[in-house]
Amino acid sequence: MAAASAFLASQLPGPKSSFSGLRRASLDTNQAFFRKIHSPLTLSTPRTPSSRPVLAMAGSGKNGTKDSINKLVSDLNSAKLEDDVDVVVSPPFVYIDQVKNSLTEKIEISAQNSWVGKGGAFTGEISVEQLIDIGCKWVILGHSERRHVIGEDDQFIGKKAGYALSQNLKVIACIGEKLEEREAGKTFDVCFEQLKAFAGNVPGWDDVVIAYEPVWAIGTGKVATPQQAQEVHVAVRDWLKKNVSADVASKTRIIYGGSVNGSNCAELAKQEDIDGFLVGGASLKGPEFATIVNSVTSKKVAA
Repeated sequence: MAAASAFLASQLPGPKSSFSGLRRASLDTNQAFFRKIHSPLTLSTPRTPSSRPVLAMAGSGKNGTKDSINKLVSDLNSAKLEDDVDVVVSPPFVYIDQVKNSLTEKIEISAQNSWVGKGGAFTGEISVEQLIDIGCKWVILGHSERRHVIGEDDQFIGKKAGYALSQNLKVIACIGEKLEEREAGKTFDVCFEQLKAFAGNVPGWDDVVIAYEPVWAIGTGKVATPQQAQEVHVAVRDWLKKNVSADVASKTRIIYGGSVNGSNCAELAKQEDIDGFLVGGASLKGPEFATIVNSVTSKKVAA
């Protein structure tokens, strides 16, 4: 497993939360240096804490081996994780079965990608049906590497999400801007355009978690300040209110991804609209990922 993610969220199956304002978490095993984008935004629709429990996610993007995955799974199985956090792991396709058969049932499994429609002659692709068949509950779609390395565009990613949801596979929908787009003051424009493609294809938002991952902060060691991350999260929530519904804006979990680690997760978690994290390199270290999952306690204190 290689990259990891954790985030606070709402309306996911899992253990009952003793703290109604938080939801559960997911795992992806694979500093502020810029100016503010715009003046801070405020969400016009009040949100009730009980509508968004904490959710943490993790996934896997880098190369791994059976031995390294066994070690990480062992660390996760033995870790003390907060009960009110949803945890999901996303190993590489070839290791999904291994992870599912050895990981505690308290942690769900996500795929890192899926095909855009029903199966067919698409050599090398993985269908939604295949993922469901091996026990996946989630899929990560629109990750920056799929967008900017593989070349998937907004509409293609949106169609992927729509099909996955139609087959009852939950979606972690990734959005985010590149460095040059942020420096040009286009962060909101880019994120809203990506959101629009998801919104035009998804049949409903109950099984969608939005992951804001600024591309400039992935694997670079750079991370937005808590206030800068909150600014984008509240803008995304306001977009949902204006373009989908106030109810969706209130309930949808929005997580942050971008060099999240055990040192910065607590301050990020305190922000009102940051519902968890999409974790990269820190997910390769079981104890550190557990620290990120357990940063839910910071949200409780802030509340």
